[in-house]
Amino acid sequence: MTDTSGIATARAAQQHAARAAFRYGVRHPVTRAFLAAAATAAAAAYAAGHRVHDLHPPPQPLSRAN
Repeated sequence: MTDTSGIATARAAQQHAARAAFRYGVRHPVTRAFLAAAATAAAAAYAAGHRVHDLHPPPQPLSRAN
């Protein structure tokens, strides 16, 4: 089993940034601080060996029902 603490931290930071952007707008200093924290957490998770597909699996093709 892999250590997912870096992924969990990056995801939490991204959610905080998204909530701040919704509440305050993207130009607000609080939002920018959360965005910087999210970027830092994502970079740390990537440096620790986690890849984007660990958090965001590729989409599955839609099945066509005729």
